Amino acid sequence: MTSRARWSASSPSLNSKGKTLLRVYFYDAPPATGVVTNPLDGKPHNLSGTEEHARKTRLLQALELQPDFALRSGETVVRGWELGAAANRSLRRELRTLVAEDLVPHIKQRGVDLRIGLDIARLSLRQLVEIIVVMTGDRDMLPAFKFARREGVRVYLDTMGHGVRRHLMPRVDIVL
Repeated sequence: MTSRARWSASSPSLNSKGKTLLRVYFYDAPPATGVVTNPLDGKPHNLSGTEEHARKTRLLQALELQPDFALRSGETVVRGWELGAAANRSLRRELRTLVAEDLVPHIKQRGVDLRIGLDIARLSLRQLVEIIVVMTGDRDMLPAFKFARREGVRVYLDTMGHGVRRHLMPRVDIVL
């Protein structure tokens, strides 16, 4: 399962110009739970029993207790099964019969982007912030960025060291 977690620090943000942090928003969905059945061998797979599930649960629980921090949770849904990354690489090298271990649950997050956009709109409309710092590379954020800028809020994009996609650059004020 991959996480599409995003950080959005909204401010007036803490920096050398004496601004103060309003809050740090963290958007994610809880890890998937339940038991799913592998279609190739019929064996059950307990999503809650993995180390990844435990690790992500601990992280989200710790984050929600941090001061000036808001955890915004979407939903997690299981949409069947898909080829795992290792199986995909293996099958590209040599054609072979699929085995049960090649498949992994196809887990999707829902509602995370919507929550980010709604928070950006609310903070902008109510003039609660001057600057919003968003850490993402997601094209789905473009309408929220445009909206905030039209409302007079400066939008800073932090790609956390990853490359900046060309389509995001004209929609933000500064790329950090």
